[in-house]
Order: sequence, then C-alpha cells, then structure tokens
Amino acid sequence: MKKLLAVAALAATLPLSQVAIADSDIGCGLGTMVFDGKSGKVSKILGATTNGTSGNQTFGITFGTLGCDGTGTISSSEKLAMFIDGNLDNLARDIAKGEGETLATLSEVWGIQEADKAAFNELAQENFSEVFNSESVTSEEVFANLNTLVADNDALAAYAI
Repeated sequence: MKKLLAVAALAATLPLSQVAIADSDIGCGLGTMVFDGKSGKVSKILGATTNGTSGNQTFGITFGTLGCDGTGTISSSEKLAMFIDGNLDNLARDIAKGEGETLATLSEVWGIQEADKAAFNELAQENFSEVFNSESVTSEEVFANLNTLVADNDALAAYAI
C-alpha cells in the first residue's frame, strides 16, 4: 500500500516539476522524464523509444503533461513528420474514421484553427488512399501527401507548410 501511495504521489508531482521540459532530440513524454539529465546516445535512444512506443506523447500533448506543451504550432516539416512517425498506425486508423485523438492532436500541432478542423479531418478521410498510398509509406511521405492536399484545398491552403 505504501508503494502504491508513493507511486501516486510521484505521478501527481511529475507534471508540475521543473524537469518537465521536452528534450529537443527526443520530444516530450515519459521517456524524456525518465532519462532527464542523462547524456549519450543510449539514453537518447531509450528515451525516444519509450516516448514512441508507449503512446504517452499523444496523452502528454493533449493534456499538457509529461513535459509536453500542446499549445504550440509546429512550423517544421521534420518535426511534424516525427510526430506522424511516432503515431503512424493510430493516425492511419483515425484518418480512416475521420476522427480520433491522434488526428485531433495532429491538427492541433499543425496549427489548424478550431473552425477548420472538421474540413481538415474530412479532407484527410476522403483522400486516405492518397495519404497512405502504400503499405510501406513513410512518415515523411504521409506528411508530404497531407501537405499537398492541404495546399490544393482552397479553404485550408493557408495551413500548407
């Protein structure tokens, strides 16, 4: 019981701690928190793997925990591709449905305004086969395909990167 209370107390204070700052190489998430202050490739790889495989980055971005800040706009195609890469399967599922947490987070970090999110979701869903044009599609290709669709859409062209 004491261990459970200690874990609960630690979990409650982690989002409030000063170490809750995303690492520029591996992003935000549990891996960033666990490997905070460590240096070297092994720590970076383990941190990035933890962030990417446990699905906690999406949660952190959505709720502003684990060193994530969901209020910013990603202006770099590489950073956006990194988000897509860490969430590719969930993003494919959400785009196929036209809704979902990962698609909502993508539109948020892309900088899509609330009034345009439904149009973005619909555009992505209607063009699923163009966005995910092969089984071996990469995150960079998914981003490029989405960005092309956005650029060619009159209502969303201002969001093209």
